[in-house]
Amino acid sequence: MNSIDVCPVIMAGGSGTRLWPLSRSGFPKQFLVLSGNTSLFQQAASRLQGLGGDGIQVASPVVVGNEEHRFLVLDQLRELGVTPSAVLLEPVGRNTAPAVTLAALQALEGGRDPVLVVTPADQTVTDEAAFTAALRRAVHSAATGAIAILGVTPDRPETGYGYIRAEAGRVAQFVEKPDLATAERYLAAGDYYWNAGMFVLRASAWMAALERFRPDIAAACRAAWAPRKTDAEFVRPGKAEFAAVPAESVDYAVMEACPGVLDIRMEPLAAGWNDLGAWEAVWQVTPKDKHGNATVGDAIVSDSRNTFVHATSRLVSAVGLQDVVVVETPDAVLVASREKSQDVKNIVAQLGREQRGEQALHRKVHRPWGWYDSIDHGPRHQVKRIMVKPGASLSLQMHHHRAEHWIVVTGTAEVTVGNKVLLLAENQSTYIPLGETHRLRNPGKVPLEIIEVQSGSYLGEDDIVRFEDTYGRK
Repeated sequence: MNSIDVCPVIMAGGSGTRLWPLSRSGFPKQFLVLSGNTSLFQQAASRLQGLGGDGIQVASPVVVGNEEHRFLVLDQLRELGVTPSAVLLEPVGRNTAPAVTLAALQALEGGRDPVLVVTPADQTVTDEAAFTAALRRAVHSAATGAIAILGVTPDRPETGYGYIRAEAGRVAQFVEKPDLATAERYLAAGDYYWNAGMFVLRASAWMAALERFRPDIAAACRAAWAPRKTDAEFVRPGKAEFAAVPAESVDYAVMEACPGVLDIRMEPLAAGWNDLGAWEAVWQVTPKDKHGNATVGDAIVSDSRNTFVHATSRLVSAVGLQDVVVVETPDAVLVASREKSQDVKNIVAQLGREQRGEQALHRKVHRPWGWYDSIDHGPRHQVKRIMVKPGASLSLQMHHHRAEHWIVVTGTAEVTVGNKVLLLAENQSTYIPLGETHRLRNPGKVPLEIIEVQSGSYLGEDDIVRFEDTYGRK
């Protein structure tokens, strides 16, 4: 029996606005550790790598995401020891149907036609053995030319998910998110399942279905794929061409048109699945005390019921609360009722309209070379902790409006200032005058950490003129 070639496709382009303030557009929820010891994205990658066996050969994953998160993707996969076959970078978000189409076109390169196993990057399961068994059954169905979709066996009348109605193992109907009464009726009927957004089919089958139901999306994606540029694992479709692709979801573009027309099968999934779409869902999967309270971090809860407290940087205490969510980060705190936790996205939208930095970035900002944490700031000064990975370096740059003092806390720093190159050890420091070309590099084998004190008339991150950059930034 010939083995079935499988190409995992991880959809990692979401913004996770309903999990603000922990999730930000610059570091969205799929890259956060919300359960266990690895991020949701890493959990998705690990689950798919475990799919091999039973006549299934699993390739390295294809990841579809956006340009801003490309180094997060590589770093988190590297921690797992996984090298992606490609990271497809969308220049703009066009929803899931174009994203899957890019992955299908990548998978079809070289005359191959693997089975695509498409999954979002922001879900959890508690029973990985059950998940793997269901997905393997779906792969065997897809290998025969069918479209297979995973339907989660519901355990409550959920109004936040779309549903699938199944008949004799096939999809009879997709239905939108219901009201509570309708959800209760679906649960009682027994033939409705949650739509988890995970589906399995050959790359050629996706393209054929897309060209049948949405030929405009298929043609536009092919036009964007033609001028693509490849840089190591990164594949960038044509920017202008991809911006012209109609934005549409997989469900609306293809799946909802399939019942009764194409062979679309549903594989039941009972594996403790959750998409962690809002803080209510995070509360559901977090261990609780006898009063239903769940805590993460340095949190103390007293005389409270069914409350969730997530503390990131300090002690958070709660007294006399019921059905409340409290999430603390160094620069923002959220307090919300659990039943309204979906509406956090409205706060994020307001932050965006007001151009507040808390919408996009944490106080601690991750960069391809490491991270920086803005620990203090005033009208003409800012203090940062900066960590540089071993062997990494910041860009060769200069600033028009600020000078900088650097103090080495741990590790060894190689500092370029103008035409001079200095090596600084722990407790040593240097000064970077305003307008001077400079670079910071870690030549050692342990992380380098420094304290940077900035002073000047303007301290924004856009006051950087880059002359050379290892990571291709402008």
